Amino acid sequence: MDFTLNDEQKLMIETARKVGEAFGPDYWREKDANKSFPTECWQAVCDAGLSGAMLPEDLGGAGLGMVEVALIIEELCAAGAGATLAQVFMLNPIFGGVSVAKYGTDQMKSEWLPKMCSGEMQFCMALTEPDAGSNSLEMRATAVAEADGWRLNGQKIWITGVPQSHKMLVGARTTPIDKATKKTLGISLFMIDTDREGVSHTPIDKLGTNTLPSSQVFFDNVHVRSDELIGDVDKGWYQLLDVLNTERIVTTAGLIGAGRLAVRLGVDYAKERRVFGQTPIGAYQSIQFPLAQHWAELEAAKLLNLKAASLFDRGLHFGSESNAAKLLASQAASAVAERSMQVMGGMGFSKEMHVERLWRDARLFRFAPVSEEMILNYIATVNLDLPRSY
Repeated sequence: MDFTLNDEQKLMIETARKVGEAFGPDYWREKDANKSFPTECWQAVCDAGLSGAMLPEDLGGAGLGMVEVALIIEELCAAGAGATLAQVFMLNPIFGGVSVAKYGTDQMKSEWLPKMCSGEMQFCMALTEPDAGSNSLEMRATAVAEADGWRLNGQKIWITGVPQSHKMLVGARTTPIDKATKKTLGISLFMIDTDREGVSHTPIDKLGTNTLPSSQVFFDNVHVRSDELIGDVDKGWYQLLDVLNTERIVTTAGLIGAGRLAVRLGVDYAKERRVFGQTPIGAYQSIQFPLAQHWAELEAAKLLNLKAASLFDRGLHFGSESNAAKLLASQAASAVAERSMQVMGGMGFSKEMHVERLWRDARLFRFAPVSEEMILNYIATVNLDLPRSY
């Protein structure tokens, strides 16, 4: 297995690093404080040709793969953003790009994807429901067929980036679960206008990831046109898995970048801070060893994530690798952010030093977009062949 980066990948990483450094920690601290979307940063990402890295060139992309996307996201997040910038990639190249590129009509592809690459159009996905959570098969939102499309009703929760989006990927039951021949059938995906009549949303006050709003979304007798179906009627669950599994890779890349940033901030502080004499605190093993441990964990998660991305690019199964990588990265990023706060002592509690934001943001990904417990369930049943407990 060759881990050497080619010239194109090196250039792409360098481009991502420069874009990321132009929007460093101070920029993200301000955005976090004001709870404002990183519009300028995302436009710069698009202008640099990074947002459409894995989309075909004739649709405005670069024709690269998921490996390159993971490397781009990691570098951008390590430069100052932390894990939240990866979420913008989830919204657009994944929720918008993957779903439309794989299952959309030719008109959707030619009309929407170039605009996604340029930053003119943004997406979100309405999947999670209050009573379903991780068990999306139990979703209760319904889309009832009518003469020229469907009529959508229901509620979603913890939907990211709704106010900024133009299009919303919605999962709904088109066949009731008690009438479907199997539980995985009966769900369909639609791409509708976010400002469609009957669609409303309210913000959720939350601990972190403040640069991206989270919302409750309500569908009240919303008309969905027949040409807004993504893929096949009643087979949306299988299409959804393609979107969700790539989401894992993107999430992990952002966490690795956030972890790298937390390590760097902790190390820089440890080199400068002196107590009880002239020795920098970074010379003490009690400071060194935890940071070194988390560095090793992040490197392991990165290699596993790149394996998952490589498998995806070759059309092979990558669920086990992407889930395991996300498990390791979420734990390592959360732990090293807290460790860097501890290294800084009281200063780590201040917003000036940035690590408190990384800590707040990284904590989300211990249970989102898939929880540790569900990942362990997956590994136990799929990789260890243990019986299901749920």
